[in-house]
Amino acid sequence: MKQLLYKNTKIAYSDTGKGTAVVLLHGFLENSTMWAFYGNEFAQKNRVITIDLLGHGQTECLGYIHTMEDMADAVHAVLHELKIRKAIFVGHSMGGYVSLAFAELYPECIKGLVLLNSTTFADDHERKINRNRAIKMAHKEYTSLVQISIANLFSVDNRESLTIEMEQVKQEALKTPLQGYIAAQEGMKIRKNTEQLLHLTSYPKLLILGKKDGVLNYDNNIKQVEGTDVQLISFPDGHMSHIENKEALLTVLLDFIKKC
Repeated sequence: MKQLLYKNTKIAYSDTGKGTAVVLLHGFLENSTMWAFYGNEFAQKNRVITIDLLGHGQTECLGYIHTMEDMADAVHAVLHELKIRKAIFVGHSMGGYVSLAFAELYPECIKGLVLLNSTTFADDHERKINRNRAIKMAHKEYTSLVQISIANLFSVDNRESLTIEMEQVKQEALKTPLQGYIAAQEGMKIRKNTEQLLHLTSYPKLLILGKKDGVLNYDNNIKQVEGTDVQLISFPDGHMSHIENKEALLTVLLDFIKKC
């Protein structure tokens, strides 16, 4: 991983391959390592940028609250450093929220947008309450909280067959410092609805959802693409499509990147 100093904060990123730039943004409690398989595949024909978002992976914390706009600005700083003017964005879960914030702040830089197990909807009241509970629990039982959180990301049907993969995700998640956990939770809690981006933008857009996602209700989230030109792909499993539907997702993403 390379490093960039942004607002006296170290931002870690990688830059491989040549061609149209593809920016891969990980989710909450994840880091750039989640993209290893996909990054290698994409880099055969594209320039692939992975970035550890604020308070995750090898990137330092910037403050007590990391808004999605804060994270988007850090991503923009990396792209500016690399002299990349336009890119295809693929964001998993929180990475999708950051991609949407980036699309609002820097619309001229978006060549295509993939929301992977993500949503344009803001947190509802119940979700905000749950985040507050998690923040309180994190101060007391951080390891247990992270372990439970990761298990819930996978569909019940896959938890036995993907025990090794789940353990790897847990180990990476536990590398996230407490401050990074809290700052991201606080930032996601106050993010705004960005549904208008799906209606008002002309670049290619793709929404990928899991029908058994325990984090994002499938039936509610398919509503955000009604009346839009957004392509919808539905997988039969949980929130971790990049693991639960690995080969199928690769095919879908390669096809989307090719069309952008």
